[in-house]
Amino acid sequence: MGKIVHARMDEETDRLLTRLRRQTGLRDSEIVRRGIRALATVVVAGSEREIVGLGSFESGKPDLGSNAKHLRGFGRS
Repeated sequence: MGKIVHARMDEETDRLLTRLRRQTGLRDSEIVRRGIRALATVVVAGSEREIVGLGSFESGKPDLGSNAKHLRGFGRS
C-alpha cells in the first residue's frame, strides 16, 4: 500500500468509525479510503466555491463584493 495518513478525530467521528468497523467488518484504513472516494464523488471535480450573485452587478466588477479594495470606506458617513 502507498502513503500513510495520520488523522485526529473528535469523539463523535471516532464513535462513527467504531460503528462502521463493527457493521462492515472492515479495517479503519479501508473505511477511510472508501470515505474519501465517496466524498470525491460528491464534490464536483474542478469546481471552486462560488459567491452567489458574483458578477451580477451593473458596475461590471466581478469581485465587487469580495475584494476589500472596492469596499474601503463603504458604510461610513
